[in-house]
Amino acid sequence: MNVENHPVVSREEWLAARKQHLANEKAFTRERDRLSAERRALPWVRVDKDYRFQGPDTEMRLADLFGEHSQLVVYHFMFAKDWEEGCPGCSFLSDHIDGANQHLAHHDIAVVAVSHAPFNEFQDFKRRMGWKFDWLSSADSDFNYDFGVCAKAEDAEAGKATYNYEKTDSAEEEMPGLSVFYRNDNGEIFHTYSTYARGLDMLVGAYNFLDLTPKGRNEDEIMEWVRHHDRYEGEKASSCCHLK
Repeated sequence: MNVENHPVVSREEWLAARKQHLANEKAFTRERDRLSAERRALPWVRVDKDYRFQGPDTEMRLADLFGEHSQLVVYHFMFAKDWEEGCPGCSFLSDHIDGANQHLAHHDIAVVAVSHAPFNEFQDFKRRMGWKFDWLSSADSDFNYDFGVCAKAEDAEAGKATYNYEKTDSAEEEMPGLSVFYRNDNGEIFHTYSTYARGLDMLVGAYNFLDLTPKGRNEDEIMEWVRHHDRYEGEKASSCCHLK
């Protein structure tokens, strides 16, 4: 973005424009609060299927992912069987998890990542990235398919796959997403929310910084500039997160 010819005004003119924008910001904040309340009021679906996940030591059930918490956030990380490294866009988002987790763990929320690849296949990459959050495999279950982030190869090739609640010819076998679950005092588990594509923007704190700057996100395609955080001095990795 070219910012060299941007208008320059007096402090008084700037203050008047800033106050007008502040009114719009406050309106946006109120609308965001309303939307968040609407999200929390959405109906739930009881989860009856016995999903199994592979962790570092043993097989785990969905209930095990909650730990001692009643709320669970699952980030569907794009990492398929035989991949050598994770999606750059998913990695960009995941760089934000550990910092938030220090606080969320004390506010009744467990956060985990789940990928379709076998557990052992993404351990080297996790160590390379230096992440501490729990990251599990759903390789032997329907979890990724049921929650809209995996498609059968034949459906993706035929343009019949569903992503972000609609059929699309741009969906691939692996796609990103986030799902939220609640466990009540009786141990029943409910699916409360899932989001995909641009709905994941809210998890990328770096974008909030960029949105405050003169050049903004400064990208022709979403995350085109993003690399794994240890690769900024090397070749740029293309994003595969389809957040349009």
